[in-house]
Amino acid sequence: MTIDPKITAKFSFNVASVPTGLFIGGKWVPGSTGKRLDVIDPSTGAVIAAVADASVEDAFQAVKAAHEAGPAWASTAPRKRSEILRRCFELMIERKDMLAELISLENGKALSDAHGEVAYAAEFFRWFSEEAVRLNGEVSTAPSGANKILVQHQPIGVAVLVTPWNFPAAMATRKIGPALAAGCTCVLKPASETPLTAYALAALYAEAGVPDGVVNVITTSRSGATVSAMLHDPRVRKLSFTGSTDVGRKLLHEAADTIISCSMELGGNAPFIVFDDADLDAAIEGAMVAKMRNGGEACTAANRFYVQKGIAEAFSAKLAERMSALRVGPGYDGATQCGPLINQSAVDRISALVTDATRRGARVLAGGQPMKQDGFFFPPTVISGVARDAEINREEIFGPVAAITVFETEDEAVSAANDTEYGLIAYLFTADLGRGLRVSERLEAGMIGLNRGLASDPAAPFGGVKQSGLGREGAHHGIMEFCETKYIAVTW
Repeated sequence: MTIDPKITAKFSFNVASVPTGLFIGGKWVPGSTGKRLDVIDPSTGAVIAAVADASVEDAFQAVKAAHEAGPAWASTAPRKRSEILRRCFELMIERKDMLAELISLENGKALSDAHGEVAYAAEFFRWFSEEAVRLNGEVSTAPSGANKILVQHQPIGVAVLVTPWNFPAAMATRKIGPALAAGCTCVLKPASETPLTAYALAALYAEAGVPDGVVNVITTSRSGATVSAMLHDPRVRKLSFTGSTDVGRKLLHEAADTIISCSMELGGNAPFIVFDDADLDAAIEGAMVAKMRNGGEACTAANRFYVQKGIAEAFSAKLAERMSALRVGPGYDGATQCGPLINQSAVDRISALVTDATRRGARVLAGGQPMKQDGFFFPPTVISGVARDAEINREEIFGPVAAITVFETEDEAVSAANDTEYGLIAYLFTADLGRGLRVSERLEAGMIGLNRGLASDPAAPFGGVKQSGLGREGAHHGIMEFCETKYIAVTW
């Protein structure tokens, strides 16, 4: 099956022009297996392209290229690294339409969301271009007066970066930006569902002046074996992973064998708490952003809606009205507000979660059933009266479904919100600032959206607590994840 020419004719670029080989040492190579991985358009189920399928040996070649490029890149002046990162930012903005269309094509997200992702992804290069020249050390006197304490931050070395399919540009730049700013080289393994964006960006990095071998990109159908092999290569010193908690646990076990530094941005199960005194319209707007950004396929997506009894009926009705009005269709159709899910397995899983909730007494206020058409579509859905122990409240939904549970007291809301192994982000809406800050402190989450449905920002530390991850991305914290701290004792 091939993609319909009528679809590609709408694009500002030729899909066939996007590289599909492995990017190793600054060169495009076919890979040693000779095999290819099909890339599917979630909006139609059609094959868009086929990319190289890397072997373990290909992965070792990528590590070798990164290792050999490391000393020169680490010794490159911070200002030079900064200017190259800034050029990456500029090129992404210049080509924002092409990149957004490509993301929408292989990922399925609405074109408006894809444009938002490109802007967000590019901003990591601008932010870390500025951080590259501000990686300051410290000088102090030992309390005994015996010596001076000098502290330096040096690049940690070769980094393996593993990214998911839901934000194919932003999840890569959020790691590559700080790695390069710190003076590290890297091997990126993007998700096999959305490799084209990673390869298009690899060509852009080379054009921006990133030296050969500093960024390498490989795709593979044997992710577990390939990543494991790289983690057991003594030349690799860093793993930065974004993905599910289950896979994160396995990678932490693998990394333990060689004591590799790990940054893990894992699963989420975000609560969205609405108190009786909240501005209803503001809460609905926040809910639409927190729930429907990227069609709900985001680790930061609002998962469990806890709404206080006095406002629950009005909130549920209003949210159902707004969700029902969203236009569902192919991601690259400019009028689409909610695109398809990534694959049929996602549709089946979400359908099962909704079915479980209704069997336990929940009511469907909007949507609720898979859509019978080409592609992988599930409509924007609202269900109310969801039991606290329903599966949909225990698992990360990763789709356009809002599950509403009613609460009465503040303590009850906090208890329910914290009743999960996850702790990435939480949202709450209230007109009482004191309550808002008090509850924010009590919530077990690495990030809080207080009267806001969006919290992500390249200038802010992104990450979770409990089983939602280790470390932080973005802000100054992001570059420190790719540094080793060295202490020098000296007397003068």
